[in-house]
Amino acid sequence: MGKFRSGFLTVIAAWCCAAHANAQAAPAASLTSQSISLRQIEELCRAGASSSNAAVLQATVWQTALQPEQRAGSPCASDPQVPADQQPPGPQWQYGGFLDAAYLLDFNHPSNHLFRSRGTTYKVDEPILNMADAYLRKTATESSRWGMELTVQGGQDSTIFGFSATAPNLPKSSWLRHLGPTDASYLAPAGNGLTVQAGIFSSFIGYDSLYAKDNFNYTRPWGADLTPYLMMGVNASYPFTKKLTAAAFVVNGYWHLSDANKVPSSGGQVAYKVTEHTTLKETVLFGPRQSNTAFEFWGFVWDSIAEWKSERFTTAFEYHVGTEKVAAAGTPRALWMFAQLPARWSFNKNWSATVRPEVYWDRDGRMTGFPQTVKANTTTLEYRLPYRQASAIVRLEHRIDDSRGRGGGFFRGAAVAPGVDRLTPTQNLLILAVILTFDSHFQP
Repeated sequence: MGKFRSGFLTVIAAWCCAAHANAQAAPAASLTSQSISLRQIEELCRAGASSSNAAVLQATVWQTALQPEQRAGSPCASDPQVPADQQPPGPQWQYGGFLDAAYLLDFNHPSNHLFRSRGTTYKVDEPILNMADAYLRKTATESSRWGMELTVQGGQDSTIFGFSATAPNLPKSSWLRHLGPTDASYLAPAGNGLTVQAGIFSSFIGYDSLYAKDNFNYTRPWGADLTPYLMMGVNASYPFTKKLTAAAFVVNGYWHLSDANKVPSSGGQVAYKVTEHTTLKETVLFGPRQSNTAFEFWGFVWDSIAEWKSERFTTAFEYHVGTEKVAAAGTPRALWMFAQLPARWSFNKNWSATVRPEVYWDRDGRMTGFPQTVKANTTTLEYRLPYRQASAIVRLEHRIDDSRGRGGGFFRGAAVAPGVDRLTPTQNLLILAVILTFDSHFQP
């Protein structure tokens, strides 16, 4: 505990120094005041469209005052009143990183300190640095068509998330697991712009990220832990209209760090923006996950996501189903399903709360290792403190999981005998997490 406390204090000090140094380097008359809201900037954009000078000012305010996720929705982003040769250049390169530490108190107090059948946040009853990450990226644009990502990572969550329980590990996987999204991309001058990306990239499947800082809750749902967080291969995406985008991908396998066979898997995605607030995504992935690559043993996953988002409230529904015939005696067919319904309320710029009910049905134990149905509910209270390009995120979370089925359950107390763990159907976790982030940009 003493080592963790010393390390944690060091992390806090380093983050504060970085934030202070960045604040000293910022111009005194910077327009990055947090008091400028998206709505105010929208009004400025609409009111000042009659003057080219005003338009330049609008674009400047938009670039400097908004967070990256806000810029995409700003009316200034594609305002035809801003001449292309007068628009201020956007940031070409982004860099940053984060530290993610937590304590998961398990009221079952298992002697092995493990959250059973999980790929992330699986250590309980001890303080853990779950993830540390540093990145450098450049987005491909019409003015600079080549893009790239380089991400290095470490921590408990980078240990087993990309491996398979039923297939051998990929050669060199011991160091590949320390790479997050690391790829090269090219925006081809074809129609509306065809983007091709190759390397390790974020998975097309699922609503949740490997990185807790990008999610509503701290712990991930069962469906996220049992589908790929990252993919390794090549993908291409094309926006047919402002509302409709399609993508196709070819990857080395279901789990990007496993080596089940030499036959790639493939899939595609269609994303459609139904309204200003509603988005639909349909994704499929199919290919062999076993050493026997005969077509009858190929696996198939279908993932559907519907999201509704407003200024203060976001909710989504995700459902996926997977199946494959197992190359074993009797060639049984395995089937699994997952659904979640997260809902997030943002009370103000600092406080938010999220509730996430979910259910995972593993009929044959193909994904979790045991035939079971797991029902869970996670409730998270978040406080976010931004400061210039840095931020601190503190989350207090309660999670209850209930597993029913032959061989299911969660660890509890000491083992009954060597190699025989005591199991119980229900697990309650109380979690305190602190995430420190830093994100900035530069132009060469």
